[in-house]
Amino acid sequence: MSCAPVRGLLSLLLERAKGNEPARPAGASVVRFVFLIVIITAALYLLAQPAKVAGVQEGGHDAPAGAETRIPAANTEGATDGALSWGLTGERRPLYRLHHSDVIDISFTFSPEFDQTVTVLPDGSVWLKAVGSIRLEGKTLDEVRATVRDAYKEILRDPEVSISVKDFEKPYFVAAGEVGHPGKYSLRAETTLTEAVAIAGGFSPQAKHSQVVLFRQVSNQFAEARVFNIKRLLQERNLKEDVQLRPGDLVYVPQNRISKVRKYIPLPNLGMYVNPTQF
Repeated sequence: MSCAPVRGLLSLLLERAKGNEPARPAGASVVRFVFLIVIITAALYLLAQPAKVAGVQEGGHDAPAGAETRIPAANTEGATDGALSWGLTGERRPLYRLHHSDVIDISFTFSPEFDQTVTVLPDGSVWLKAVGSIRLEGKTLDEVRATVRDAYKEILRDPEVSISVKDFEKPYFVAAGEVGHPGKYSLRAETTLTEAVAIAGGFSPQAKHSQVVLFRQVSNQFAEARVFNIKRLLQERNLKEDVQLRPGDLVYVPQNRISKVRKYIPLPNLGMYVNPTQF
C-alpha cells in the first residue's frame, strides 16, 4: 500500500487544525478533537503496515513468539570426506575413495589402444601404459580422472578419459568384545550402532552396555573413539544418539566389572579366605 495518500491526509488535517475557522460550541470542539485523534491513530497504523509487510516478505511467514528459528541447511549430499567435519559428525554419504586392491577400468574415447584395467597396489599406486606408476589411493573418481588426464597430456592431446570401478573392497564393520559373534560384517545398507550389535549376536552376559566404544578412522594416522551408553539409549527410547556406521568402523563392547571376577577359584587360594576350624 502506498504511503503518500496517508501522509497527505495527515498534512491536510494538521493544516485544518491550525487554520482559523468560525467558533463552534464547546461540545463540537471536543467531538472534533476526538475525531482528529482517531484519524491520526488510524493513519499511523496504516503507515506501519508497509514495514511489516516488507519484513514478512524478507523473512517468510511470521513465527510465533518463542518459536525456534531454523535456517535451511545447505545441500551437502555427496560432499567429499571432511567437507563438514571428520569423524562421527561427518557426512553420512561421502564420495568413495580408492583403496588398495580396488580394480578400475580406464577408457579413452578417442584412443582405445590405451584402454586398460588396473589394480591399486598395496602402496597405493597403479601402473599405466606408456606412463608408468602413479598414485591413486585415497582419491575420488573425479580426482582419478583428472590425475590420469594429466599423466597422458604429454602423449595425447586433450584426452577424454572415463573411469569406472570394476571391483572394490566391500563396505564392512567389525564387532569385537562382548558380543555374541565377534567378527567382520558386510555393511550393505544404512546400519546404526544398536543394529550393528544385534547383527553381531547381541550383548553377551558379561557385556557392559553403558560403555560401548565406536572407533572410526579419520585419517591415515588418527582414529576417533566415542563412548555410547546403549543401556540408557534403549531405556529412554532416544535414538538420536544411535549413530550411523561408516565403512571400516570398529564396535567394541567391553567386559563389565562383575564378570572380571574369576569364575572358578583354585582350592589352595580359597584356603586363604576360609578357615576350616571355624566349622
